[in-house]
Amino acid sequence: MQPQPPSLTGQLPALGAAHRSLRDQVAEVLRERIIRGALPPGTPLVERTLAEGLGVSRVPVRDALSLLKGEGYVTQEPRRGVVVTRLVRKDVEELFDVRLALEVLAVRLAAERATADDLAGLKETLRQSGLALKANDTEALLRSNQAFHDAITQMAKNDLLASLLNPLEGRLHWLLSQNDDPLPLHREHEKLYQAIASGDPDAAGRESVAHVTTSRELCLRRLYPER
Repeated sequence: MQPQPPSLTGQLPALGAAHRSLRDQVAEVLRERIIRGALPPGTPLVERTLAEGLGVSRVPVRDALSLLKGEGYVTQEPRRGVVVTRLVRKDVEELFDVRLALEVLAVRLAAERATADDLAGLKETLRQSGLALKANDTEALLRSNQAFHDAITQMAKNDLLASLLNPLEGRLHWLLSQNDDPLPLHREHEKLYQAIASGDPDAAGRESVAHVTTSRELCLRRLYPER
């Protein structure tokens, strides 16, 4: 059975903040729902339905979908229109290949450049992850895990690297949200924090390689169990 267009009425926040364009606000809402799994792969995204659900015109919805296409979250399919992207195994492996190269660099830079305040913030995201894990709160765990990686990207203090990592991280969080065993990743986050806090970029780089490798294995095992 093909996924049906989502019913969004009453489920999404009111939009219209003056400091941000409607396009960006619509894109953020849709991106978040894709990452959280509320809009699964293959779901049709119909401009009129989305516009009615969000209380906006079709123009910012169309512009937001164009933005999300560029980020890889949605795809234009013949005779079906825009749908949430379906990732095949090759797509997932390529995402992790690129993540390995970029994230290891971010972690190494974070180990060299992190301030005491940076480390305190990173440690707090770990604490929040631990609380979410104990409470079996999947939504909170996803948020805190994403905050952990976002914090490392900021700690690297490299704007170009951040611009390359940010859209990639969103898609990876989307994939990892389907992981049904978050404990191994949480433990690796703890090791990664310790390595960054030590100020040793080589040790931090090694932990980052191990973390990305584990993430890759868990994700592929979950999505493609037959191989």
